[in-house]
Amino acid sequence: MKKVKKIHIIAVVLVISAVIAGILFANRSPEPEKITYNQFLQAVEYGNIGNVYLGNSDLIKGEYKNGKTFVTDNPRKEDLKEFLLMKDIEVEEMTESIQGEQLLSMVFTLGVFGVLIFVVNRNVSKQKQGNVGKSFFNAVLPENVNVNFSNVAGNEEAKESVQELVDFIKNPEKYTRYGARLPRGVIFYGAPGTGKTLMAKAVAGESGVPFIAVSGSDFVQVYVGVGASRIRDLFKKARSYGKCVIFIDEIDALGKKRDGADGGGNDERDQTLNALLSEMSGFQDNEGIVVIAATNRLDILDEALLRPGRFDRHIEIQLPDVKSRLRILELHARNKPIDKGVSLEKLAQQTVYFSGAKLENLLNEAAILAAKRSSGYINADDIDRAFYTVIAGAEKKDRSTISEQDRRLTAFHEAGHALVTKFISPENRVSRVTIIPSTKGAGGFSMNIPPDRMYHKKKDMENSIKIALAGRAAEELIFGEENITTGASNDLEKATETLLNMIRRFGMNSKSGLLNYDVLYNNGFHQVQNEILEECKARMDMLYNEVKELLAKNIKILEAVAESLLSLETLDEKELDLIIQAFRKAG
Repeated sequence: MKKVKKIHIIAVVLVISAVIAGILFANRSPEPEKITYNQFLQAVEYGNIGNVYLGNSDLIKGEYKNGKTFVTDNPRKEDLKEFLLMKDIEVEEMTESIQGEQLLSMVFTLGVFGVLIFVVNRNVSKQKQGNVGKSFFNAVLPENVNVNFSNVAGNEEAKESVQELVDFIKNPEKYTRYGARLPRGVIFYGAPGTGKTLMAKAVAGESGVPFIAVSGSDFVQVYVGVGASRIRDLFKKARSYGKCVIFIDEIDALGKKRDGADGGGNDERDQTLNALLSEMSGFQDNEGIVVIAATNRLDILDEALLRPGRFDRHIEIQLPDVKSRLRILELHARNKPIDKGVSLEKLAQQTVYFSGAKLENLLNEAAILAAKRSSGYINADDIDRAFYTVIAGAEKKDRSTISEQDRRLTAFHEAGHALVTKFISPENRVSRVTIIPSTKGAGGFSMNIPPDRMYHKKKDMENSIKIALAGRAAEELIFGEENITTGASNDLEKATETLLNMIRRFGMNSKSGLLNYDVLYNNGFHQVQNEILEECKARMDMLYNEVKELLAKNIKILEAVAESLLSLETLDEKELDLIIQAFRKAG
């Protein structure tokens, strides 16, 4: 087909070139004879001149009576025309504009060239678009996955919700007999790394159907229409396999809420989204094709995507609880030589708010550390080092450039975090306090592990703000306000975000009331920004002063913890508790 197209293009070019050459040849006239003005006057006297064409140019054009043409200089005499007419010579006035035949020839020539350029560009554009689409969909091959629900630890509620999908795909007739239709689409949403892709693979694996995986960003292209074409080709390909699971990761790349300010629905992304909506509406109830999409931000998706008949079900893939974390750790530990002294139960309790991907990475880091030692097994020390590597980064080996003053400042900063945690949130675990810098740029850290909670109480959120402010408060208390450092930048960021959510979203403030300020802002009440800012500043100052007072009352304990950190560099929870208990007994 490509060769035939090339032959057709070459033939068209040759024909057009021949036509242009013929036109130019036909319009070509012989060069006129160049004569002097005296020769011209002699020819006039002898009666040899037939026609003369006068104009505003520097030359006079004319024809002899035998048909030959000539040109001569134009003297620009006012009586020249009268003189020639008296000699019975026909005189025509000429303007400098292009004559009719010349104009027609020029327009025709330009038109032919325009058509030629249009045909060539159109073929090149089609070829580029075709190549873009073909190269993508030749690479998208269905995958026969060997993953089932036994490979997905945790998220029992989500697994139960998608069990019906598996039965729908396997036995669609069973449900159509009752008038039930197969859900056309399912959206998995949740934090990154919680296992959305794995759950989609498990649906395909349990159903025994092909799994076609694409990303939302694959459909956002430079060429207009390519994304919509890819969507149509994807669903056409899926229908050729009969029953299958289409998985679209990062669907927010093409499914964001449409806004009239974004081009009124005429841009490439909106065309692609419209094509997806159209294809999903065109499903037959018994086709056995299920579209599963994944996103981290369900709130930014277009409402047309989320309505029944498109993505019927929205299933949250949550962070695992302690039991689920234990199952995930056991799952990833099956092919690893774990030492018998390692307690996965203890590790599961320690890894609060870890996603499934983060837990897998933790064991993988531990395996790498064990392989470096060539010990033959992964021990508790490997897992402990891997845990803090995942959280704060690897320990910085070269610490020669760190001054003693910086070490002291870091020691008091981290001691402040640890003590305030112990004083106001005793249910939190402080598993480690260290002043060893990490490769992620931290000068040290205090590991604060809260208990598993479904909800966060107002008191808990205020305590988390106080814990974040404790490092800066300790710096100011010991070294003075003029010597506070940039070490609290990340702490202040976390504290500000928590406080802003309390006031703006959760209504945890008597002055601002139970209003959600995000809703107010979206409805045009932009002046509320100043109210939020003033309230946040007042509350933050109040909480900071409370932290400083608490540390000032326990300054002896703060100094003792800091001195222990300077000598040992790292304290675990038992060592920290012993220091606190010793002072409390003495007091």
